[in-house]
Amino acid sequence: METDSTTQIGTLNEKPLHAALKQWYALPEDLLEVGLDGFVIDILRGDLLVEIQTRSFASIKSKLYSLTETRPLRLVYPIAMQKWIVKLPRDKEETQSRRRSPKRGTHLDLFAELVSFPGLLSRPNFSLEVLLIEEEEIRKYDGRKGWRRKGWITAERRLLNVIERRVFEDPMDMAAFVPVELKEPFTTLDLARATGKPRRLAQKMAYCLREMGVITAVGKKRNAILYVRGN
Repeated sequence: METDSTTQIGTLNEKPLHAALKQWYALPEDLLEVGLDGFVIDILRGDLLVEIQTRSFASIKSKLYSLTETRPLRLVYPIAMQKWIVKLPRDKEETQSRRRSPKRGTHLDLFAELVSFPGLLSRPNFSLEVLLIEEEEIRKYDGRKGWRRKGWITAERRLLNVIERRVFEDPMDMAAFVPVELKEPFTTLDLARATGKPRRLAQKMAYCLREMGVITAVGKKRNAILYVRGN
């Protein structure tokens, strides 16, 4: 595989979580930050391209579609199963605080981002690996920003531990996310109740699974779309 001369560019604005995951994931023989086809690839493992994304999927949509036209690519995405929130002191009189967040991420949180390209998993060259991790979220006070958190903003995220990893290579791998006890036909409200997730996430989940052919719309009940498994 030929590469161009664009290397190390990806590390200029690299965040701690991304850098730590890259080092954790890489094998001794892997190449890091490789320029290829006008893009910078996080990890090159033989013919396999590995991209680690800790933020929005929308920002890399065109990159993934372009590269998977001709090359195998795996997207690695971390979800915080356990999170510690660290607040930096606002001034010299305060001390740093650290507490465990009550929120626990699950594989289902993947669908909040997967709505950007649900059809990509149908491509033979694309696979997705989800890492459930323990992380620290470092917050600092900025009175001009962060109004939703009373002035506190996320400064960075730090990897503490990788708890679990799971690879999805085919749309039907996602079928396991539809609870077996869910009776057909079902609505997104039924899906939300069965998974214990907000309906807004269940709607994104249904959209993704429908685009993948895992579930099919078969009608409506009032204004709610009815779904069944399969296509």
